[in-house]
Amino acid sequence: MNPSTLIGIVASMLLLAVVLAFSTEDPQLFIDIPGLGIVLLGTAAATFIAYPLREVMRIFGLMRSVVHDEKLHVERDLEDLVAISKIWMQSDIRAVEDALEKVSNPFLRSGVQLVIDNVPEQDIIDLLQWRTARMKAKEHAEAQLFRVMAGFAPAFGMVGTLVGLVNLLFLLGSGDITAIGRQMALALMTTFYGVLLANLLFKPIAVKLERRTEQRLVLMNTIMQGISMMSQKRSPTLMRETLKAFVADVRDEIKDSDAAPRAEQAS
Repeated sequence: MNPSTLIGIVASMLLLAVVLAFSTEDPQLFIDIPGLGIVLLGTAAATFIAYPLREVMRIFGLMRSVVHDEKLHVERDLEDLVAISKIWMQSDIRAVEDALEKVSNPFLRSGVQLVIDNVPEQDIIDLLQWRTARMKAKEHAEAQLFRVMAGFAPAFGMVGTLVGLVNLLFLLGSGDITAIGRQMALALMTTFYGVLLANLLFKPIAVKLERRTEQRLVLMNTIMQGISMMSQKRSPTLMRETLKAFVADVRDEIKDSDAAPRAEQAS
């Protein structure tokens, strides 16, 4: 499981446990099946109306991808590209093809294959940029789906609130305190469920998917730069340093962060 997702789930459960333990005498008061049903079914209905069936059915798969720890093998892909570039510099096409069969990244494999086929560099870049743009648009739509659901959930929470208030007004004249209290609880709990689902489920998933897309774009753009350098038969050493600069974390290239501790030890 993705460590940050696990921490978020545990923190959310802890938050709810603390709220229920210290803010109410009876935690069961926060369990309202009709109110939860209004929010969940209303959000689902609106989502099915807004999106095609095939896109809505991908929700569960996307939620699994957020829970699972999906790793991008950046270092491995870049080393594969540099190693293939070294072979390419020797003009050994057969060896390049053999090395290419061991590459697992399809984006990298496609770019190198185009170089082997002597496709003009600009055509290669255009094709890779098109694939990058298509991936970005697809994953942006996936994240937007959860953002739309995050907007629907509080709205249907308000619908439940209005239903509860309307029933409450009809019951005021009867003097039935139990029924009045039940309708008031329904009015408040649906809003609670809607806000909770939006901010602890739908929006975090959308942000996680957007962050995943950003990481993939960095890797794909880095590979694209490497493919361009390979097409130009640039030095593999220069390629390695250039690609590392593309994916490196923010750091000070002038001042070594370890220099101060070493100086203190030397003194």
